[in-house]
Amino acid sequence: MEEALFANEPSIRLGFFGGILIVMALWEALAPRRKQIFRRRWRWPNNLGLVVLNTIVLRFAFPTAAVGFAVVAQTKGWGLLNTFDISGSTAFVIAVILLDLSIYFQHVLFHAVPILWRLHRLHHADLEFDVTTGLRFHPLEIILSMLIKFMVIAALGPSAAAVLIFEIVLNGTAMFNHGNVRMPAALDALIRLVVVTPDMHRVHHSITPHETNSNFGFSVPWWDRLFGTYRAQPEKGHLEMEIGIEQFRTAADLRLDRQVIQPLRGSAITYPINRNSAGE
Repeated sequence: MEEALFANEPSIRLGFFGGILIVMALWEALAPRRKQIFRRRWRWPNNLGLVVLNTIVLRFAFPTAAVGFAVVAQTKGWGLLNTFDISGSTAFVIAVILLDLSIYFQHVLFHAVPILWRLHRLHHADLEFDVTTGLRFHPLEIILSMLIKFMVIAALGPSAAAVLIFEIVLNGTAMFNHGNVRMPAALDALIRLVVVTPDMHRVHHSITPHETNSNFGFSVPWWDRLFGTYRAQPEKGHLEMEIGIEQFRTAADLRLDRQVIQPLRGSAITYPINRNSAGE
């Protein structure tokens, strides 16, 4: 079973990725939340080009990926879940929850450490907010994220099935909650009890530092509520709020080549958590 999941992991993930991307793209076209100044025809080729680059880099750097590493951990008996006598279904739920919690803490870390913020700010430097923003990460951040994920898997010992489901859910919810989509306020309030909604996560992409430094969760809203980083709405409202960061605000900065070299450009002194703590 574990080996079969490992063997079919790329096609399974690609199928979910493609399906969710198409659904979100159609939803954005039919019911957009905000009018976009920088159109899809300029941003999407660059953002999706970065996805292709990241996929190549990941497959070259980590041929086994997270699911394959989970198979290795299971085989060698690594991790807490392989140490204690826990039923399969309980271990599965614990693994998925704790993997998601680790992503929350990783996200906070990438905002808090200047050199990590240099990598992560590429995600925030998109001048619009839509489904492709949820895929816009620097290759070096992707590599570091995978190394962190490997460490969590080694310490936790989740099954390959739990890791695969977690990866699919994380990728799917990231595309969903970055969607430029409109939904009734009552439905948004209901959904965000269990899943991060676009209106909830859009606050995190505000140019205002204390809003950027909130709503770190990608999949579930519970960690932000538990650790005090939850912010319900942006101060200027979703239609008037400004997306992005103070740096890299030209159309040229959206190009793929500019994205790749962005960590080498500009200053990281004014990253959000540091600036907040300095009282600016």
